Amino acid sequence: MLVIFDCDGVLVDSEILAARAEAEAISALGLAISTQEVCRRFAGMTTREVWETLERELGRPLPPGFLEAHTVQVRELFARELQPIAGVRAAVSSLEHPYCVASSTQMPSLVTNLGTAGLVDLFAPFIFSASQVKRPKPAPDVFLFAASQMGVDPADCLVVEDSPTGVAAARRAGMRVVGFTGGAHVTAGQGERLRAAGASALFSTMRDLADVVGRHAPAKVA
Repeated sequence: MLVIFDCDGVLVDSEILAARAEAEAISALGLAISTQEVCRRFAGMTTREVWETLERELGRPLPPGFLEAHTVQVRELFARELQPIAGVRAAVSSLEHPYCVASSTQMPSLVTNLGTAGLVDLFAPFIFSASQVKRPKPAPDVFLFAASQMGVDPADCLVVEDSPTGVAAARRAGMRVVGFTGGAHVTAGQGERLRAAGASALFSTMRDLADVVGRHAPAKVA
């Protein structure tokens, strides 16, 4: 069995930082929105989808250079404050199954963020990005690509995701998926949303990763 990890909100605690920056940026333009609302509504979506939605709600185009300046701000914020999810290195290292990363984040940023959090060596070279495929999540492309590159049938994969968008992508790929609810960005009702999207189990601390993976591993034939 192959274990496929999403990155943001599962391996690195980035979603709360990005949401805080997005909430501050769009509120400064006149559309009041809280960090918690950004987390609830947009976790797991691509940056483009988030800003296209917020631009429509704002009712006017974003100012020239806005997204470029915001991208720089987030990059600097991550460089200063990004941390791994508590206990994730030890938990992943203890797995008896092969594993990889499959994320919606663009490849250069994905590798940088894993490096900032001190995790890139744990996964390299098995790091896969939606920038390598045609469609981002909730399309199944990045998960199917990861499985093909690792030489594993999708039916023999277990995905660890923190967002309904990611869970839906995994299910569309024909993979089993469990929901992680231990990120700082998780809001009330997230577990129910993950279940509704197709997660077969939930866990909130990386101490439980091995147990969750073990319960979803194929039964051994005597």
